[in-house]
Formats: sequence, C-alpha cells, structure tokens
Amino acid sequence: MTAVQFIEKLSTFRNEKEVNKVEKFFKGNDGITQPFNVKFGDVFNTAKEFSALPLEEINKLLDSDFYEVRMGAVSIMDFQAGNKKASEEKKKELFDLYLNRHDRLNNWDFVDRGARRIVGDYLIDKPKDILYELAKSEDPWRRRTAIVSTHAFIRKGDIADTFKIAEILVHDSNELVNKAVGSWIREAGKKDSKKLYHFLDRYVKTIPAATFSYAIEKLDPEMKKHYKDLRKKL
Repeated sequence: MTAVQFIEKLSTFRNEKEVNKVEKFFKGNDGITQPFNVKFGDVFNTAKEFSALPLEEINKLLDSDFYEVRMGAVSIMDFQAGNKKASEEKKKELFDLYLNRHDRLNNWDFVDRGARRIVGDYLIDKPKDILYELAKSEDPWRRRTAIVSTHAFIRKGDIADTFKIAEILVHDSNELVNKAVGSWIREAGKKDSKKLYHFLDRYVKTIPAATFSYAIEKLDPEMKKHYKDLRKKL
C-alpha cells in the first residue's frame, strides 16, 4: 500500500457537489488547503481500507494540500491507534507522528478525529506534561488537542486533567477552543457533576459564551436556569 494508491482510490469518489467543503468546514487560515471534492464518508471508508498503510506513506499524505487527503491520513492513524493488536512501539510512533506533523493537522476536525486515541489513549498510563505544553501553545489546534485528548481519560473515569487543562484554556480567544473546553468539561461533569458545578461557580460570569453554552447543555433544567440567571447578572 502506498500514499499514491490511497489518493488514486479516493479520486474515484470525487464529486463536484463537494466543492465547498473547505469553505464550509475548514477553519484554518493556511491559504493553501483546497478541496478534493470527496464526501467524508468515502474518506473514512477508504482510510479503513488502507488502515495498514505504513507510517512513511501516511506522512506523505500529510504533506498534501487537499483537505480530504489529510483527513484520510489522520483517519488511518486513528484506525491504527485503535487496533487492539497495536504494539506499544507502534502507538508511540503514531503519537510522535501526530505531534511532529501537527502543523498539517490544522483544523478542528483533524484534532477531533485523532486526538483521543492517538494522543489520549497513549498517555493514559504516562505523564501528561505534553498536554499542558500544548494547552499553552500559540496554535489553537494544539490547544484543542490538549483538551480533546483528555476524552480518553474521561472514559476511564479520570477527569482531573480535563478540568486542569480547562483552567488553562478557560478564557481562550479562539471560539473553536472554547467549544472544545465546554464540550469536555460537560462530558467530565457526567462523571462528577460537583466538579462541573465548582468550575461553573468559579467562571460562570467570565467564560466565553460558547464555552458556557456547551458546558451546560446536558444539565437538568433547574441547574441550567440557575447558571443562566447568574450569567444575566453580568
């Protein structure tokens, strides 16, 4: 399997109706990313077919200026990271590739597609320092990776790092980081509602609107009204 073969297979699904995909979904500002005009469903299915693609070939896909080709690359990485037979060495290689090529994973959906399994699952039994470094990055996509990766820990019932990283990002200037923070403290709150309430009690009057909206989305009506009323007193 090669990167060229992956792109050739993906090209069989090209459809001009998909031409506005970059405009609709891509929120980066690199000035070079362009649409390949392929539905994401076809991207994911092709990635699954090529899930044994060697890392050096995945790396070539990450060099592509086509949005869907890079999405295919991170999807293949995600499939490989989620393979129960993957060795620790393989998981480390995927983790390193994700971080070393983060400049090419420059959109919210690249992060959401791969961060939990490629980064988060790898770090479950390891120090989490890298996430705190990412949370302080100037790059919003690296900051988003920091919080989204903690989904892996939440699934194991460990929510401490989610709230600690949320504290770093609580007043972030990027709306797509705000949405991620709100989403994952909401999910962490399903494991421990008191910690979510404590976070909201502290920041309800200062957090960005997107963070607030996503964070309270699943609260019961009474608690949701309580925090909305507090916001009104700004």
